[in-house]
Amino acid sequence: MDIAVIGLGLIGGSLLQALAARGHRLVGYDADPATRATARTAAARSTSGTRWQVVGSVREAVAASELTVLAVPLPALPGVLDELAGRSYTGLVTDVTSVKGVVRDLVADRLRPAHARLAGYVGGHPMAGREISGFGAADPGLFAGAAWVLCLEPPTQLGEWLDIAALVTSLGARVVPMTADDHDRAVAAVSHVPHLVATALAAAVADDAPALTLGAGSFRDGTRVAATRADLVAAMCGGNAGAVADALDVVLASLAEARAALDAPDPIGALRPWFAAGNAVRAAWPPTAGSSIELPARADTLLRLGQVGGWITEVAPDRHTVTAVRPS
Repeated sequence: MDIAVIGLGLIGGSLLQALAARGHRLVGYDADPATRATARTAAARSTSGTRWQVVGSVREAVAASELTVLAVPLPALPGVLDELAGRSYTGLVTDVTSVKGVVRDLVADRLRPAHARLAGYVGGHPMAGREISGFGAADPGLFAGAAWVLCLEPPTQLGEWLDIAALVTSLGARVVPMTADDHDRAVAAVSHVPHLVATALAAAVADDAPALTLGAGSFRDGTRVAATRADLVAAMCGGNAGAVADALDVVLASLAEARAALDAPDPIGALRPWFAAGNAVRAAWPPTAGSSIELPARADTLLRLGQVGGWITEVAPDRHTVTAVRPS
């Protein structure tokens, strides 16, 4: 397949390399000339025989592509969509942005009205981020075992969704079917708010030299994602502001309970049930996979699978069924 990847940071660069390694014809573009140069050098130095092409514009990148993957930060997305609309792009489009509702609306507003012959759009989000970024951090094995949300709701057609699902599962990822709104609610709780909490924890000891010296496992693990570039996290959380606010309120209410427990006559006894609730959830995570089952490739069936926390590991070549797993 001829595939264009627009944006060659950690996710886009990893995807470029992973798809090229599986025999697809890849063309990449990044707005940063230094990133383009790094990606070209990496292709030239590849010892595995895997190659990709890096070009100097979005127009060149998508000229012959059947599929375009948008891997740019959310603030840059409107401009890229305008470029696709301006050249009447007719291929399939997917993205890897960490919020889905706003991207769905941007595509509807900027891309679909401009060209009714667009093959389709499938919103996507691989849950495979790291606190490091840039093409230099790219890893073609990044997606193995990772959950990868693919949004299945109008106007996305089931056939185009299954095509992207087949491509994603070929990388070893687990496809989770969801609506954009359900995705944004879920990632606000398990991805976006943790970034806020980690950053607050790190900032709280900024001027405390002894505390920084004593910081060990709990500080390291609790603040790891605070090392993510500030502009990327601001776009992620701000782009999902409503859902993040709701999820943050839940965490703040819980912390308020812990704060009140510290003032109790018996703070140890008061804190014990508070800690036990979170401990039980963390001890049971990640969910244990049940047995693989074969399901009909129908939108309602696939969305029910996602609603119970299930995922897809394979799409049948005829696109009539999928191999799925539910948590046990």
